[in-house]
Amino acid sequence: MGERESSGYKDYLAGLLAGVATVIIGHPFDTVKVKLQKHNTEAHGIMYKNGLHCTARILKTEGVKGLYCGATSSFVGMAFESSLLFGIYSQTKQALQGGLQSGKPQPQIIIPSAAFGGAIISFVLCPSELVKCRMQVQGTDSLVPMSSRYSGPVDCALKTMKAEGVTGIFRGGFTTLLRESIGSAVFFSTYEYTRHYMYLRLKDASTVESNLIDVGVGIMTGGLSGIAFWSAVLPLDVAKTKIQTSPDRYSTRDPFRVLKSIYRRSGLKGCYTGLGPTIVRAFPANAAAIVTWELAVKILGIKRD
Repeated sequence: MGERESSGYKDYLAGLLAGVATVIIGHPFDTVKVKLQKHNTEAHGIMYKNGLHCTARILKTEGVKGLYCGATSSFVGMAFESSLLFGIYSQTKQALQGGLQSGKPQPQIIIPSAAFGGAIISFVLCPSELVKCRMQVQGTDSLVPMSSRYSGPVDCALKTMKAEGVTGIFRGGFTTLLRESIGSAVFFSTYEYTRHYMYLRLKDASTVESNLIDVGVGIMTGGLSGIAFWSAVLPLDVAKTKIQTSPDRYSTRDPFRVLKSIYRRSGLKGCYTGLGPTIVRAFPANAAAIVTWELAVKILGIKRD
């Protein structure tokens, strides 16, 4: 992105807006992914044939509202998380650059800045995603008895803490940290390099409106970065879903043991359960995030190349 003037809170505000855009576009796909990861990796057999079958069942039994189960906690969590991620990444990268300008992306700066941002947000994201996943798995499905249902996100959080203690709300924390630090490094590396080379190709396209170019580049870089993120860390996400939605509070929280168990039962395909809706979601959701972020950066007057 090149050298920028210190922008303080503006980096965090731009990230918050990007997070809101991500949830609006991506949450329905996320609901399908979570249901597949929970039910299709159970020992008693497959519940849904594929993502479309799962979507159709949700719409039939719950309506469109069912696709946005857990969206309340997701909006709060994603807005805060995205604000921190983009803000910490931008500020850390600026600090590591130390006033030096460079036309090319620098992996020795991008990777630690992104991984650090990802590690920090995992502490916010873990409880938010635990509530979201438990609400999504519950839905209005007859598999979940009425006595075990949560009336809303707050009820879910309170019942979890009552049953499992305060640490229960952070179940899957280590797995979330691994997913976010690795995934963020992959995401921002893909974003920076794709953006750099796309602008090199488009620098002579003076006949095209520059704003249109910016939106097009934002869509492509965001979409491709989202796909790269999930392709790299989806097995960890599958393990996280299993850990966070397990009814047994004493079940293992080791993601590698969980994945080993899934691999023995379902092979590599099981470790990538939910890949279809995840990839379908990744492009539009992350394209929306990047376009919103870059637009906010421009409106807020944050200097960048």
